Amino acid sequence: MGKSLIEIAQKLKDNDKKVQLIYAFNGNGKTRLSREFKSLVAPKVYGDTELEESEAASNKIFYYNAFTEDLFYWDNDLENDAEPKLKIHPNSFTKWIFEVQGQDRNIISIFQHYTDEKLTPHFNEEYVIKDKDGNDVTVGSFTEITFSYERGNDEPSNNIKISKGEESNFIWSVFYSLLEQVIEVLNIVEPTDRETDQFDQLEYIFIDDPVTSLDDNHLIQLAVDLAHLIKKSESRTLKFIITTHNPVFYNVLYNELASKNCYIIDRQEDGTFELEGKDGDSNNSFSYHLHLKKTIEQAIEDNKIQKYHFMLLRNLYEKTASFLGFPKWKQLLPDNKETYYNRIIQFTSHSTLADETVAEPSPQEKQTVRLLFEHLISNYSYWKEE
Repeated sequence: MGKSLIEIAQKLKDNDKKVQLIYAFNGNGKTRLSREFKSLVAPKVYGDTELEESEAASNKIFYYNAFTEDLFYWDNDLENDAEPKLKIHPNSFTKWIFEVQGQDRNIISIFQHYTDEKLTPHFNEEYVIKDKDGNDVTVGSFTEITFSYERGNDEPSNNIKISKGEESNFIWSVFYSLLEQVIEVLNIVEPTDRETDQFDQLEYIFIDDPVTSLDDNHLIQLAVDLAHLIKKSESRTLKFIITTHNPVFYNVLYNELASKNCYIIDRQEDGTFELEGKDGDSNNSFSYHLHLKKTIEQAIEDNKIQKYHFMLLRNLYEKTASFLGFPKWKQLLPDNKETYYNRIIQFTSHSTLADETVAEPSPQEKQTVRLLFEHLISNYSYWKEE
C-alpha cells in the first residue's frame, strides 16, 4: 500500500544518513515533498504567505525548490525596451543573504563561474523613490538586479535579459553562496568559537531539482561542486536531502558521494506514493530500458503476456541496439529466425486494422516473447543475478 508525502517526509526525517538522494520523474511530487518536509521539521507558526519567512537564525532547515525561484521575476521594461531587470519579491531570505551576510560579491563570482566571467550582475544597493512631496525616500536595497557584459574598456555596456538557464544559475548562486558559509561555520565544532550563531539550529539542507533549464555541461559542473561542498561538511548534525528528475545529475552525485541513501519516488494510481530504495546509479536502478525489461520479465513470470508486450519487447531491442551501436535493431535477433520474428513484432506493434486485434496472444506468440526476451538478455551483456 502506498504512503502519503507526509509519511515519506517522516521516513526521510527518521533516517540518520548524512545524504539522502532521491530520483523522481517530473510530476511525482518532489517539490511537494520538500514543503511537507519543511513543515514537519519547522512547522509554520508565523505569517500566512510563503514569502513571509521566519528569521534565518531560528531556521532548522534551508531549502531550495521552485518556490525559491519564484522569489525572482522579470521587469522587461516593455515601454522603453532598454533596462530589463530581475526583481526580487520582498522576503527576509534574500534580504538576510544580501544585507546581513553581504554575499553579493561572492554570488557574482559563483555566477560567473557557471556562465561567463564577463557577464556581470549589478545590484541596486539602495532603492530610492520620491514621496508625494518630491522627497527621496529609501525603501530598500538589493531589490533588483541588472546584467551586462563587461568588456574591460570604457565602452558602455547595455543591460540585457539573460537566458532562462543563466537565470537559474544566478538563483542557484544565491543559494550556493549561503550553503558555502553554512558549511564553513558549522565545521567549527565549538559553537562559542564560531563567527556567528545564526546556523546553530540548522539541521537540514533540502535541495529540490536545481538543474531546471541547465545544459549538461553546467548541470555536471553544478553536481560536482555540490558534491564537493557536501563532502567538506564535517558537522555531525547537518544532513542533506537532494531530489532530482535528471538522471545525469543523479548519476554524478551518486558517484561523487560515498555515504548516502538512494531512493526513487513512484506515484501510484490512487494518488499515494512509494519510496523505493535503490542501489547503484540510474543505469542500474531506474533507466527506462530496465523498466521495460522488468515489465516483460514480470509478464513472463506471471504468464500474463498480452499483445502490447511485443511492442515493449521491440522497444527494448531498439534501445539495446542503439546503446551497443547496431545500425538496426533486428540485427540483435536470432540469425536463423530473424525474418520470422521480425514479421511477428512488426505485425503486433504496428497493426492498424481493428479485426486484426486480439487481446489474448496465442500460445505460440507467448512463446515467441519468451524466446526473444531470453535471447536478448543472454546474448547482449545484461546483468543477471546468480
